[in-house]
Amino acid sequence: MTSDEASEMPDGLLTDLDPDRRAVLTKMVIQLFDHWSLGTSSQSALLGLSLNSPTTIVDYRSGAALSDDRDLMERVGNLLGIHSSLRLLFPHNRALVYRWPTAPNLAFDNRSPVEIMVKRGLPGIGAVRGYLDVISRK
Repeated sequence: MTSDEASEMPDGLLTDLDPDRRAVLTKMVIQLFDHWSLGTSSQSALLGLSLNSPTTIVDYRSGAALSDDRDLMERVGNLLGIHSSLRLLFPHNRALVYRWPTAPNLAFDNRSPVEIMVKRGLPGIGAVRGYLDVISRK
């Protein structure tokens, strides 16, 4: 499964994936976090995990598959959708694709998209994805 395929799945389809497909999504989102150079607390926040959660980023890095939780799968689908939109916007500038989420942005009151997503949770992730969906279609 590619990030484009995962991001284009209608709501609800990511919640019925078998463990092998969820393991693929786990690797994809962890790689995305690495490309964005995010710390563990930001990664946990983006996935909706508390720092005291029994399942942690360390578990996911060690091969544990994402749980079949609707909120978690919605977050992952939107995060991969953000990446897909950035690849459409900047097809010849991979460095910008990976730097954009952590750079200050006027569209977000000069805060980074990651800051918005961490602070606002799933609605923030949706807002960033919605913004990118609009500008990537212009």
